[in-house]
Amino acid sequence: MAYTSESARRQLLDDLAEAVEQLGLGLAALGEAYDEVDERTADVLEQELFRPVQGAYGRARRTHSEFAQRHQLPGRQFAQASPGVHSGDPRVYLERAIEATERADHVIAEMQDSLLPIEVGDREFRDGLTEARELIASVPARGRALLRTIGR
Repeated sequence: MAYTSESARRQLLDDLAEAVEQLGLGLAALGEAYDEVDERTADVLEQELFRPVQGAYGRARRTHSEFAQRHQLPGRQFAQASPGVHSGDPRVYLERAIEATERADHVIAEMQDSLLPIEVGDREFRDGLTEARELIASVPARGRALLRTIGR
């Protein structure tokens, strides 16, 4: 199926927006988990999970915005995500954050595996995808490790 460069670029922006939304959900869930854990665990959560996800979220949003501007396409405003139904158990929020981060990583990986970023993207867009993925690469494993220590 043939596509135009503009429609392919819009698809890239839509896909990246999905990843941004998942990262936003992860941030919201991590914020809730932070409020439910002790100080030592909160410090670990902030350093090993929140900061990388926050960095990836910012990088992905900036990549989205700058790519849209460079190609005169409409940008997008991203609303603050909800952490989901309230739970007093921080493990619930950590699991939500891990799942959201994995979904974001999966979306970005699929984008990178396709030819669209090469065919209609540009160096800055591809670099933004790579940087966002690098920032969150260790988050799921670190999150699961933290899950094993909470409540013990």
